[in-house]
Amino acid sequence: MADYLEPRESIGYWLGEDPENILPVLAGRYIGANPPLPFAFRGFRRNGILQTGDGMFDMDLTARLPEAGQGDYAYVFGLVWSDDERSLDTGIMPLGPIRLYVNERLLYRSSAVDELDPQAKAVVPLTLGRGWNTLLIEARRTEAGFGCRFGAEEAKVRILQVLAPFAERKEEAGWLYSEPTAVPLFGEQGNGAFPDYRRSEKSSGLRWLPTGEWSADRMARPNCARLFESPDAGKPVSALAWSRIDGALPGERTVWEGRVWGATTFWLDGTPVVRLEKAGTFREEVTLGEGGGQVLVQTASSEAGWGFELELSGTRGPIPLTLPAGVLGSRGPWLYAGPLAPDVTAAPAKAASLRRLFEHADGGEGAHGKVYWSLDAPGCAVRPFYENAMLSNKWTTGSATNFGRWDYPLGVTMYGLLRAAETLERKDIADYAYRHITVCTDFYDYALWDKEIYGFPSVNHQLVLIRMLDNCGSFGSAMLEAYKRCPEPDFLRIARAIADFIKNRLERRDDGAFYRLCPGEYAANTMWADDLYMSGPFLVRYARAADDPACLDEAARQFLLFRRYLFMPEPRVMSHVFDFKVGKATKIPWGRGNGWTVFSLSEILEALPPEHKDRAELLDFFGELCGGIAALQGESGLWRQVLTEEDAYEEASCTAMFAYAFARGVRFGWLPKDGYGAAAIRAWRGLVREAIDRQGNVHGVCSGSRYSFTPDYYKYDLRTVINDNHGIGIMMLAGVEVGKMKEGLGLLLRDERGASADEK
Repeated sequence: MADYLEPRESIGYWLGEDPENILPVLAGRYIGANPPLPFAFRGFRRNGILQTGDGMFDMDLTARLPEAGQGDYAYVFGLVWSDDERSLDTGIMPLGPIRLYVNERLLYRSSAVDELDPQAKAVVPLTLGRGWNTLLIEARRTEAGFGCRFGAEEAKVRILQVLAPFAERKEEAGWLYSEPTAVPLFGEQGNGAFPDYRRSEKSSGLRWLPTGEWSADRMARPNCARLFESPDAGKPVSALAWSRIDGALPGERTVWEGRVWGATTFWLDGTPVVRLEKAGTFREEVTLGEGGGQVLVQTASSEAGWGFELELSGTRGPIPLTLPAGVLGSRGPWLYAGPLAPDVTAAPAKAASLRRLFEHADGGEGAHGKVYWSLDAPGCAVRPFYENAMLSNKWTTGSATNFGRWDYPLGVTMYGLLRAAETLERKDIADYAYRHITVCTDFYDYALWDKEIYGFPSVNHQLVLIRMLDNCGSFGSAMLEAYKRCPEPDFLRIARAIADFIKNRLERRDDGAFYRLCPGEYAANTMWADDLYMSGPFLVRYARAADDPACLDEAARQFLLFRRYLFMPEPRVMSHVFDFKVGKATKIPWGRGNGWTVFSLSEILEALPPEHKDRAELLDFFGELCGGIAALQGESGLWRQVLTEEDAYEEASCTAMFAYAFARGVRFGWLPKDGYGAAAIRAWRGLVREAIDRQGNVHGVCSGSRYSFTPDYYKYDLRTVINDNHGIGIMMLAGVEVGKMKEGLGLLLRDERGASADEK
């Protein structure tokens, strides 16, 4: 019997078992705990420390500090925010002597062996405390090298977002690195002193780079020439600038005055209010409308220069301008985009957006043919960053919102919300799921561009860096589920990219079976039962959306191939993993691994036409698997973390997956209703009594898994986490399908005291 809840703490105690009573609580708790917070837009120095393609920060200081002498020191300094205590494995690759301090404590010191092998990487576990954490790296120059590479292990999954220290750089993204110094100033060699990130850069006694302020010469130039350099003679260009009027009232008469260095148009809320054909000064009266005071400027270069000046005043005096969107670490009230072609006419409604890229004046293919917004500071670009819930080593996310992240557990969560919304006829729930999905898809093109420009994307990490099915299949499937109801063209366009990866670039065995090559990683050369869900439902939905029946055939084929490697004839369940390094399956029937299998197989069977060549064999396989699983159900209605281990804990996510598959099997006539209908009802009853509390929190879900040849790893290392994202969506899906099954059978769901929900 599970011991996650006392009886009166459970949702079943208060609301019975009717999914229509429980689904709103599950969905409402998730949405309330995960508000739709946007990406964080921040200033970022283009000439600062960038990331490599695998997410390591490249802190090779040899070229950055050519003036450093042998034996000189330099420091790299950054801040990391953590909403909760967070464990994170990092990797460090020394190019010379290195010390790493975290929160002013020495955490790592390189060895001679580390320093002399440029490919050596030490794994350094970090524990980040709640709030701000300081990371200070001390590097010393030798003949061998100067600096290091440093970053999170599995960086696209476990994001390490670093902000700049010091008051002058507050809220900017990125590391700072110091000028060289002949003697160590900080840490154990610097008498225990450390720079104070809250004070000015000067207080540290060192100059920090990249430089934060314009030189006097650059500052004297017009704004666009200052930011983008003066164009070549005879090659005019243009730029956009975007700001917002702060504090003025609709209907107020204002005066716009200033200077331009070339042909310029000023728009107010999409309406042109000042047009100038050549360089000169101007003064115009403008009556403010009912809009939000959005000011857009397009200004062209000329022989006189490139840029503009604008001041606004009203009856009460000067009217300030402010940034038109929330960009942190900003300097001044304007965003700038350039250089653009001079003959491009801006469409204000489209141009005034943080979601789009602009064509570079020189054109060109690929990322370098596009530009994005900049700030008025040396080399300071605007970048969106995902800064909501961050994954720890064990896939837990803490208390921050998961909104805007693309990953496989959240794919199931979005699917659960969409199906719950449909069942409950709750447009607000569906709208929330669409909004989460759309935040990711709206920034798809930007994220591809960002990766090419900066080396590693700042948002949509897994979607842009697709290397395995976990990165794309589950969330892509939820996106296509949303596409059925909201046919956004971007959804299908992104789905085509995912389908191309699965069909043409995903690793396969000689027989065509998907597997994980993952060279150098713990999962190298393995096949996982999980990947049946990470591939099958997406392929089914893509086959329908793109009219590509070959994808449906592929989904069916993969199940038959995986069965050869992973099916355990006795007790008729699936091994979690087949390890090709040793040529054997692990023979560990992990609960959720089997859940992924029958969950996704039920979706493929629903899509297969009766005449499909593999349908009969897959129906037999589904029946065989469900029979083996049903025989292992516990008295509480729940299944165990390792299905065949009586001392393993009862686990909620696999139970929900089995309830989902059994209920669908009964509803579609693939399974006999007597045995499997009762098993699905017992499972749902167990979940609402043992795993879902009256606030809608989900208990008893194991964290994200690696794999092992011993059951002890699953039983003792993989512990349960309250509201783990692996269990929330499937809990809603189980409720939807059990409710549909009961409705089809004409049965009432009853609470634990024997009264139907309608009678309470």
